[in-house]
Amino acid sequence: MYEKKIPKDFSCGMSITFEIIGGKWKPCLIDSINQGIRRPSELAKKHPLASKRVLNLQLKELEAYGVVRKVIYPVLPPKVEYFLTKVGESLLPLVDMMENWGKDFMSDFYKRQENINSETILMEI
Repeated sequence: MYEKKIPKDFSCGMSITFEIIGGKWKPCLIDSINQGIRRPSELAKKHPLASKRVLNLQLKELEAYGVVRKVIYPVLPPKVEYFLTKVGESLLPLVDMMENWGKDFMSDFYKRQENINSETILMEI
């Protein structure tokens, strides 16, 4: 396994939180599983911009940290579902706050993105 040259510092709660749910798709996966989307193919359809490989890696990380539980049913073809654990459920208020903050900031974000994009274009000229 790859070992980083600079070890991560987990001496504060923020770094631990980001280690567990930091990732482009992890909060989205937690929210989707909470909404009842549990199958990997359903999660991929819900998040079409994410590659299946990235979704699988992030689901494995969430499982390793005890946020989700993977259930493999003994049927053919194999059926897999993900469920939130108690730890995962304890993250729901945080994920909801992130979602609400993003919605509240959305219009301002788009305005700022336009400014950033126009500044980038001017710098290239």
